[in-house]
Amino acid sequence: MNTAPPRVLTVAGSDSGGGAGVQADLKTMLALGVHGMSVITAVTAQNSLGVRGAWELPAEAVRAQYRAVVDDIGVQAVKTGMLSSAVLVETVADLLADTDAPVVVDPVGVSKHGDALLAAEALESVRLRLLPTATVATPNLDEVAQLTGVRVEDEDGMRRAAEAVLAFGPRWVLIKGGHLAGSASPEAVDLLTDGSEEHWLRAPRRDNRHTHGTGCTLASALASSLAQGMPVPEAARAAKRYVTGAIGAGFALGAGIGPVDHGWRFRAP
Repeated sequence: MNTAPPRVLTVAGSDSGGGAGVQADLKTMLALGVHGMSVITAVTAQNSLGVRGAWELPAEAVRAQYRAVVDDIGVQAVKTGMLSSAVLVETVADLLADTDAPVVVDPVGVSKHGDALLAAEALESVRLRLLPTATVATPNLDEVAQLTGVRVEDEDGMRRAAEAVLAFGPRWVLIKGGHLAGSASPEAVDLLTDGSEEHWLRAPRRDNRHTHGTGCTLASALASSLAQGMPVPEAARAAKRYVTGAIGAGFALGAGIGPVDHGWRFRAP
């Protein structure tokens, strides 16, 4: 009988366009050799031009999905994405606190198009309830500003941002610097730190506007590598390599911003 691959659970919203959210998470997990499972927190109507509507699921539906998966199948890692409200943030935080597996928290605040995906009143719950459950938190620079008030303009600013996020309790933080310096730098640089170790993750910046789903993809790749037993720094480097390739292969879809290519390794020459 075949042995099951490592199991990773995404707790996130659905993206009807297939580029971000649960759809991106499951594609990433398949590409990286783990078994992906999902808890849907919200349904969005979105495409390459933006989010047309979002409908949050009841907390009991989120809780039931989570327990159904974890109690029977089990998990080697969990990744969280769009949680939208304080009620859902607190519901998921309670579930994570009772789960013995690495947790990657992607504190999704806005979409690629600038659409709000987290209610303002939920920010305190993210800070005080969700971030303390994280093995790794993966905020981008806009999310750092939203959560901490720290506005990053250079690499020293990324250090200050990391300190501010770590103060809320995650074991590690990965500050994503993709928007640093107005994307003028030839490198895309991220900072991974636990407050004592510091790892700068650098990759050539890909000249491609089709980057929908980048944050979801990176967090899911990180969770997949953690589920396979990698230490956090090694898992972060592997996730960075995967998402860099996915950005480089991103393709036009619809009239707006297309997605990264989660299957780029299958299509590479």
